[in-house]
Amino acid sequence: MESRNKIYKVIISDEAAQMLVYHARFLAQVSETAVLSLVAEFNEKAKSLEQFPERNLRLSDPLVPAGKYRKLLMAKRYLLVYQMKGDSVYVDTVVDCRQDYGWLL
Repeated sequence: MESRNKIYKVIISDEAAQMLVYHARFLAQVSETAVLSLVAEFNEKAKSLEQFPERNLRLSDPLVPAGKYRKLLMAKRYLLVYQMKGDSVYVDTVVDCRQDYGWLL
């Protein structure tokens, strides 16, 4: 019961912030509204990781240590990739699901 009230500290890496900016710049060529929506959803999803970050699926790939990363879908096509360490959640990057993100691994 105590774990339900636990609040995790969410830390956004520089890489994750830079990737969000990269995706926002790309979207800005199409729609300013889409950019604002993406940034708002990122903030909302990152904030949601403060409570029960275990709810999301693990990122499974033979090149990734089992159970290291979790993923959270946002804006229908972006993955917020994070890991948990103790009382902290580290958002490591934001990737576009439409692209090959094997370089991340």
